[in-house]
Amino acid sequence: MPVYQSHYEELLATYSNHHHAVELLRQHRPYFEKIPSIRRSRDSVITIPLPVVQVRCRIPQSELKSSDSPYELITLPCDLALLMCDPEWKIKTGVEILVFIHRPQEDFSHLVGRWRQTQVALSRGYTWEMPQQFQHIFNEGAEKMYPLFVLFEETSERIKRGLKGAFLPYVIQNVDIAAEERSETSGVAATPEAKPDVE
Repeated sequence: MPVYQSHYEELLATYSNHHHAVELLRQHRPYFEKIPSIRRSRDSVITIPLPVVQVRCRIPQSELKSSDSPYELITLPCDLALLMCDPEWKIKTGVEILVFIHRPQEDFSHLVGRWRQTQVALSRGYTWEMPQQFQHIFNEGAEKMYPLFVLFEETSERIKRGLKGAFLPYVIQNVDIAAEERSETSGVAATPEAKPDVE
């Protein structure tokens, strides 16, 4: 059975919520341990779906006109950015977890290629375009970026084998779209069924 757009959209919408993002990280213990405070997860994990960053322009400073900005906005090819924040000091820590959800018709090279493109894009120095309620938080780039790949039961074994061989962490989710549609009509939100960490 293939991965459908509805599978992808369901997980993107679900993990845009900080509570479900914490549950996602719980499936990969090394990342879960990077959350500053589980009890104050609302202030500890900032979720940014389809994130945008401001990076330095590739054009040399000498070639820029006085009216030109030395920065440009770009959309990252990852699906979610999970930024860790100190809930006491209200400042972003040096940990950023970038989530890549397996997209329909995406093969191994495309999936890992999005992580590589993200690494290249962020190598120029960057700041995050923060959600409105977190505008006050210092948003400079991180000391360290960590990728996390989210796959489905329907994801091909080739992709799982490739990620394992490249030592890139992934988790597997089981999304029941029919159950999601039923929950929407009843007004009760359902959470994707998680599989244990796979590495």
